[in-house]
Amino acid sequence: TIVSWSREVLFALDAAKQLGSEGIEAEVVDLRTLVPLDKDAVLSSVRKTHRLLVVHEAIKRAGFGAEIASLVAEEAFDDLDAPPRRLAGLETPIPYAQHLEKTVVPQVDDIVRVAKELVA
Repeated sequence: TIVSWSREVLFALDAAKQLGSEGIEAEVVDLRTLVPLDKDAVLSSVRKTHRLLVVHEAIKRAGFGAEIASLVAEEAFDDLDAPPRRLAGLETPIPYAQHLEKTVVPQVDDIVRVAKELVA
């Protein structure tokens, strides 16, 4: 399960396609809103896939991804085959230049790499 929101959903969907071509099935949960959080969609997917990767642009520390990982740890811990993972932006201001922005926020290749680590 790859949970994401906003622009990172597009990257997550591309990563899921790439993973699928390599024989790794990934389900993407697009959180349209954070409040209210569609926790049923997240938990249902995790119970099916037994893994969780949360991807977001904000920094990892104190990011909303921690809330999702915590929710899954509290309510679906026994369904997990691996610890939840978070992939987030670096702790630096987001650059205005697009080519520099790509080095700071998670990209498709980053998602694919961490997803592969999660299923290894």
